[in-house]
Amino acid sequence: MLLRMPGTTVGARMPHRTLQASIDDVVNAATDIDWAISIRDATGDALAGRNADRSMEIASVGKLLILVEVARQCDAGMLSGGELLARDPTLLIADSGLWQHLRIDELSVHDLCILVASVSDNVATNVLVKRIGLQRVRELGASLGLADTAVLDYVRHHRGPGDPATFSTGSASELSSLMSRISAKELVSQAVSVTVGDWLATGVDLSMVASAFGLDPLSHATSSGDFFLRNKTGSDPGIRADVGTVGHNGFRFSYAVIANWDTSDRSATGAALSGMSAMGKALREAIEHTVP
Repeated sequence: MLLRMPGTTVGARMPHRTLQASIDDVVNAATDIDWAISIRDATGDALAGRNADRSMEIASVGKLLILVEVARQCDAGMLSGGELLARDPTLLIADSGLWQHLRIDELSVHDLCILVASVSDNVATNVLVKRIGLQRVRELGASLGLADTAVLDYVRHHRGPGDPATFSTGSASELSSLMSRISAKELVSQAVSVTVGDWLATGVDLSMVASAFGLDPLSHATSSGDFFLRNKTGSDPGIRADVGTVGHNGFRFSYAVIANWDTSDRSATGAALSGMSAMGKALREAIEHTVP
């Protein structure tokens, strides 16, 4: 069943076959890319997918677990959102983020979470991990029943022989389930789910699956009659990942679309983004053509 979002009535049957056909088309059109895809309805039931249980490299999507653990610690009274954390020179890293360009050396836990959710800030991520503890993030994953989804390390420029091979890994099935539970306000607690959802609403990367929904990357926290979106993306050489929940007219899907490929294939990035956009269009079409 496809359910309306809270406050609306129960809807009609989901277009399972259309979504699965779209997934198959995407995978078959780019055979040099390893795909993992999972789509769930509003109840959290799996609707369609491909390689959904495969462990994949997910780049910054792993930061979602860090946000959940920060929210959990704040809700439990172990941490305050107003606590100021200093920019640690030993944790500085370039690439994504804004804090490296700002002159302020201390920001609150809440503000750091906004930076992570909105622009995937690497410096903010590392400072938060140092404060809450990487082991706590791992324990959170275990408590949530995650077998394939984990944050393995800090964000690093270079990885030596003694470092984990990648920042984070995950399966499409587990990640789509996480997003579904956040949307249903059932991940850890209602308060934690709402907090994480509010942070994710600030995300500006709509370049992947979310490119199909016609939203303003800088202003889509409220649906205002348009599509409702909460998502987190990840991008590294050979990796693109987008996990989220999209809704419209009372209906919603949660999704995870992950692409991994050999970095020597220079055409793969474009093919991955094209496939992810196609998945977004399929989701949009499925929502718009679902009749109550």
